Amino acid sequence: MRVGFIGLGNVGGKLAGSLIRNGLEVTVRDLDKAVAQPFLDQGAAWADSPKEMAASVDFVITCLPSPAASAAVLEADDGVLAGLSAGKVWMEMSTTDEAEVTRLGEKVKALGAEPVDCPVSGGCHRAATGNIAIFAGCERETFEKILPILTTIGRRVLHTGELGSASVLKVVTNYLATANLLSVCEALVTSKAAGMDLNVAYEAIAISSGNSFVHETEGQVILNGSRDINFTMDLVKKDIGLFQAVADRANVPLEISPLLIEIFDDGIERYGDREWSPNIIRRLEDATGLDITAPGFPAEMTDDEPEEPGYEVIPTGK
Repeated sequence: MRVGFIGLGNVGGKLAGSLIRNGLEVTVRDLDKAVAQPFLDQGAAWADSPKEMAASVDFVITCLPSPAASAAVLEADDGVLAGLSAGKVWMEMSTTDEAEVTRLGEKVKALGAEPVDCPVSGGCHRAATGNIAIFAGCERETFEKILPILTTIGRRVLHTGELGSASVLKVVTNYLATANLLSVCEALVTSKAAGMDLNVAYEAIAISSGNSFVHETEGQVILNGSRDINFTMDLVKKDIGLFQAVADRANVPLEISPLLIEIFDDGIERYGDREWSPNIIRRLEDATGLDITAPGFPAEMTDDEPEEPGYEVIPTGK
């Protein structure tokens, strides 16, 4: 089972690391070969081009920052499509646009290869330990073929339906996480303004109906002051924009989503597009003059669950 991995950034590098750590035969590629060197040191091979990689492996995984980046890697003269052939599988693990992954998927199918959109969800800390969740949109036969790879990279794997369905659900979940991030920011600032101890406020939320994954993870690095979750404001803006595009195509008159986009546009204008996304709370810190930090919280999110073999999640009722 030969696997190629293109894109060794904050998320991709950790996913590729899980494949190598678990003994799979992996070839890697990134725009910067220096980024790939630690993986080469661990036994991975290097491909000089996406075409060369696609020709030499059975499965090509792309994990890139934008739909445009994925299109460029696939469609260039020396791109993935130029090296694909019948029986191979392209696995798109980027957070991307449903329409775009479907468009590229048709080109993959025309070569006799199989396309899959299989984005991950759960944060870089879970990507590092192989405990992240994965959605997979593809034919069922293809899903069963790639399941051993997905259960090596992640813990909970959900077959979402046809190609493109995983990308829709990924931007749905990222939209919800963004909405929750902003509500957590407002809750913490309001608690401090009302005279609450932030350590107590954090625990009150954590043991109550107001608790959430975002509060338990991003809430901690907000209170630490690092605001470091390896995810930046420009990536949030991309993801919630993709969600808005899905809604627009389906003629859903959203009310909250446009406000989230407006808030992050303002955050990017104030603090820069590469600012850590939880620092969106600075808008409220600046407006109130309050410092929303507290002692005892970690600077980075870590996954304290041991790495375990992954498994398929079966939807209720099936």
